[in-house]
Amino acid sequence: MADGQETDKNIEIWKIKKLIKALEAARGNGTSMISLIMPPRDQVSRVTKMLGDEYGTASNIKSRVNRQSVLGAITSAQQRLKLYNRVPPNGLVLYTGTIVTDDGKEKKVTIDLEPFKPINASLYLCDNKFHTEPLNELLESDDKFGFIVMDGNGTLFGTLSGNTRDILHKFSVDLPKKHGRGGQSALRFARLRMEKRHNYVRKTAELATQFYINPATSQPNVSGLILAGSADFKTELSQSELFDQRLQAKILNVVDVSYGGENGFNQAIELSAEILSNVKFIQEKRLIGKYFDEISQDTGKYVFGVDDTLKALEMGAIETLIVWENLDINRFSMKNSTTGEVIIKHMNKEQEADRVNFVDSSTNSDLEVSEKVSLLEWFAEEYRRFGCTLEFVTNKSQEGSQFCRGFGGIGGILRYQLDMRTFDEISDEDYEDDE
Repeated sequence: MADGQETDKNIEIWKIKKLIKALEAARGNGTSMISLIMPPRDQVSRVTKMLGDEYGTASNIKSRVNRQSVLGAITSAQQRLKLYNRVPPNGLVLYTGTIVTDDGKEKKVTIDLEPFKPINASLYLCDNKFHTEPLNELLESDDKFGFIVMDGNGTLFGTLSGNTRDILHKFSVDLPKKHGRGGQSALRFARLRMEKRHNYVRKTAELATQFYINPATSQPNVSGLILAGSADFKTELSQSELFDQRLQAKILNVVDVSYGGENGFNQAIELSAEILSNVKFIQEKRLIGKYFDEISQDTGKYVFGVDDTLKALEMGAIETLIVWENLDINRFSMKNSTTGEVIIKHMNKEQEADRVNFVDSSTNSDLEVSEKVSLLEWFAEEYRRFGCTLEFVTNKSQEGSQFCRGFGGIGGILRYQLDMRTFDEISDEDYEDDE
């Protein structure tokens, strides 16, 4: 399960995905859409000067309409840059221009943000669309994975993050072969041999805890572990009681390699490439699998659907809130025109189109919308208030697809048992008493 930091990162990734989607869909007429990306340590003064030069060049565009829209976009970019006296630590992303909305109207947009991790791209383009390629690189995983390559000659501990591999430590071991020399009893020799093997596994397990558990948080400092080797030591280690339970839960793969040491490390990376690229996928499958287990065992520690999930959230009962990253539901704050009471409603597009939802059935009064916000955005801003972690899932895995289709793409794992039907009955009785 994600800790607070991991949840924050997931939310930042979701926001960038959403932004990319909106930017890619936006279209302008003429070349009036500016994409500007400044890497960390770039100079605002350099870009300001470049925009000034561009303004001079654009003044010569023959078409009056195109000239005005390009000059307008450059001016917007200049104005927005004035808010920054230096480039933020992670760089700066700026999109500005005039886009054509769905109903054919023109609308000025300016988006500026500091990405959640350093963006190592420098870009300035004026086009009829926004260029989001460098933003996609922010979504590429920078997860760190641990590797333990263990065979009869020794063990290597390494990590892999992106394309960077590091060897943390290696040690060699001198284990007796299966056949003893003369003069020793076979039983005694077998016992000594087993003892040395056991000590070797113990030492490796202890070092694994030292290298892959962060002492400050007592949590693993890697997203996953790969155990590799040419003999059955790796299997022995993975099943050993000596091997830290927190690390056992992080094992993604156990692979056979023909060599030990560095060559084995390289081979293990190659053999695990597919699993590592799908690690988000695996985490998602595990999370939704855990959710489905609660349902199949009927533990009462699960909730699904918008209304029940929000009720449980308000009660602080949700431990992990799970939502589909493309959930298309809006949260409306409405005011009863007669009583002035504020009512919160959640609707998808079809419900929104059906105007009956904008009438308070108990007083037959019209409801005036005072605020409309995407439910996902509301969750991203407010989840901390309810003391839960927030997990975004896709519908790309079989489990994810089932969660979206069968459970409406929203649900939660609860801290304690809760029977949501009792709340429905109470609210129905209240309703009947009111009549």
